Amino acid sequence: MRLTIYIAFVVFILDQASKWIVVHAFNLRSVGEIDVFPPFLVFRMAWNTGVNFGLFSDYAALLRWVWVVLAVAVSAWVLTWVRREGFSRLGSISAGLLVGGALGNALDRVLYGAVADFLSMSCCGIRNPYSFNVADIAIFAGAFGLILFTGDGKKRA
Repeated sequence: MRLTIYIAFVVFILDQASKWIVVHAFNLRSVGEIDVFPPFLVFRMAWNTGVNFGLFSDYAALLRWVWVVLAVAVSAWVLTWVRREGFSRLGSISAGLLVGGALGNALDRVLYGAVADFLSMSCCGIRNPYSFNVADIAIFAGAFGLILFTGDGKKRA
């Protein structure tokens, strides 16, 4: 459980620090786009009021606090699951990634009313129109890790 909380804390701090640096210190909010290593990495400001890829953005005002409560509830459930099941090291790390990312994006919704997305990666002549953030990476990796590294391997086989 301690490892999960440590990883969640580190992810949360990295996510919030990266957002503060890029949005405020680099003034991406006003600039809109900064070429870092084009076309592979571009900082492109996007305020996501919905969920993945802006889904449900039309209901942003109505759902803002629903997303915050849902992120906190899922985080609490995952922490309870970790404590009850006694995950392996990789399972605990995965849970921490998911919880830290979820709480990082939830804080954005509280502070800004939307999630600050700024990482945009493209390759091979294909321009990616979407942006994401450190929390999104952690949530994806954490969810994938929970699928791979939790549960009884005998039952899954």
